Amino acid sequence: MEHGISLLPDCRPSQRTPAEYYRDAIAISRFSDEAGLGYVKMTEHYLGDYGGYCPSPLTFLTAVAARTSRIRLMTGALLPAFHHPVQLAAHIAQVDAISGGRVDAGFGRAWLPYEFDAFKVPMDESRPRYEATIEAVVRLWSEEKVTEKTPYFSYTDATSLPPVTQRPHPPVWGAAVKSPESFTWLATKGFGVLLALPPARQYASVSRHLVDHYREVFAATHGTAKTPRIAMSTPLYIARTDAEAYRLAEPFYRAYVQVWAEAARSWRTTSSSGYIGYESMGRDMKHLSTFDVKRYGTAVIGSPESAVEQIRKLHETYEADTYLWNVDFGGQTYEQMHSSLKLFVDEVLPKL
Repeated sequence: MEHGISLLPDCRPSQRTPAEYYRDAIAISRFSDEAGLGYVKMTEHYLGDYGGYCPSPLTFLTAVAARTSRIRLMTGALLPAFHHPVQLAAHIAQVDAISGGRVDAGFGRAWLPYEFDAFKVPMDESRPRYEATIEAVVRLWSEEKVTEKTPYFSYTDATSLPPVTQRPHPPVWGAAVKSPESFTWLATKGFGVLLALPPARQYASVSRHLVDHYREVFAATHGTAKTPRIAMSTPLYIARTDAEAYRLAEPFYRAYVQVWAEAARSWRTTSSSGYIGYESMGRDMKHLSTFDVKRYGTAVIGSPESAVEQIRKLHETYEADTYLWNVDFGGQTYEQMHSSLKLFVDEVLPKL
């Protein structure tokens, strides 16, 4: 197993200023680098408190690159539906050069209706836009004088600059949750899979059979020429005892659930053929404000000994090769993130 941190800002401006959040997120990224963790991942979102503090993961990761030396910098995920491939290819390549070849390019379809509405992108087009844009980005990294003509973008004899530092190009990952088509496409293309568990177990519908399906299609397509990659993200909080961990983590986790629920409520008045089943998230979320975090939450929370067992069970379920722990949930300060993550590095990691 490899391990790293996953950042998805969910703090409200009334709780933490952007300057405070970025300062602490960069500091915990630097600690992760010094501690020998493998990745720092940042997502892209807009408008709401759910991820709204990071409209540009690449900007954030550039700041991290300047303060670290070895940790890999993962976008998790950029949203191709809202970008042109020439822009994405060039911007990712720029950060790849600045960091000395440390970028992993993670992409996602996006899932929040209000973001699609703001960008005037039809949700039913999200999958073909996602796939066409990623394929175009890889071509721009790998070829000269690229010509594309799609319903979403077109250009002739484009040569992307700067060239990528990693060869043939940065590792590519795609987010997948519940759509078999996503797992199939990623496997066929030879890309890694980014899994993320929603905060409540009733929505944690990532199925093991989809992970197995990804591996099977990957092997059938690529044989031993490439290795399938599966990364899992979920919140993590470690303290000396289980009781202390839940006492400290529960307010943060409830705040995280509340912000997630507010974002998901935009599905109450939306449906899309490209997002079958997502409507259920918006129906009634009142219970999420009082639900039993220990019983129904999807986080790893507890003492070092308890965390080892929880992570082993998580690994038995999904057999991911990389775990990217969400350490900033609920708008934690650097001191709060550091206290938990240091215990993970010192007392959990050696036992995994």
